[in-house]
Amino acid sequence: MIQLDIAENGLWTVTLNRPEKANALTAQMLEELCDIAGQAHVARGLILTGAGKVFSAGADLDAARAGLATSPLWERLSGAIADLPCLTIAALNGTLAGGANGMALACDLRIAVPTAKVFYPVMKLGYRPQPSDARRMTALIGPARTKLILAAGQKITAEDAFAFGLVDRIVPPEELLDAARDLMADALAADAATAAAILADCTREL
Repeated sequence: MIQLDIAENGLWTVTLNRPEKANALTAQMLEELCDIAGQAHVARGLILTGAGKVFSAGADLDAARAGLATSPLWERLSGAIADLPCLTIAALNGTLAGGANGMALACDLRIAVPTAKVFYPVMKLGYRPQPSDARRMTALIGPARTKLILAAGQKITAEDAFAFGLVDRIVPPEELLDAARDLMADALAADAATAAAILADCTREL
C-alpha cells in the first residue's frame, strides 16, 4: 500500500496507494513510511504523493479506534521527514485530512491540486493533534489560522491554503508530479552537500 520509486538521479517518489480507502493510513503503512523516511538520507530529493483523488483521509477509522490515533508512529514519521537533508515536497493530489497533515507539514514544500482541501478534525473525535503538527502549522500560517483549522474545525480550500501559505503552489492534477519534479530540478543538479547546507540555512532560527 506504500509504493516507492527510486530514479537514477536520486529522486525518491513515495506514493500512498490505497485509493479505495481514500489512502487512509494503517499502522503497517505508517511503519513502512517510517522505514522509507529512515532510509531516505541517501536520497537526493523526495516527493510524497497519493494515488487516486485523495492524498490521505488520515488514520484508518478502525485502526484509530484500536489505538492508532495516539500512536508514536505519527511523530516518528514527521520527525524523520523533517530531518532529511534533501529537498522534500508533498504533492497533494487531493484532500489532506487528520494525522496525514503531519507528513505534509514536515516537507519543505507543498503543492496541491485545485480540488484539494485541508482539515484536521481530531478535536471532535476526542484526540489532540500531534504536538509537532500544531507547531509546524503555526510556523507556516500563524496561530490564528492554525486555530481556525485545529480548534474551529474548518475545511480549508486549496485557494485559502495557498493564500495562508500552507501550500506553495496550485497546479492542475495532470501536471502535479511534473510540477514537483520541476521544483526538484535544481536541487538534484546541485552538489548534494551544497543543497543540504542551503536547506539547513533556510530552517535555522534567526
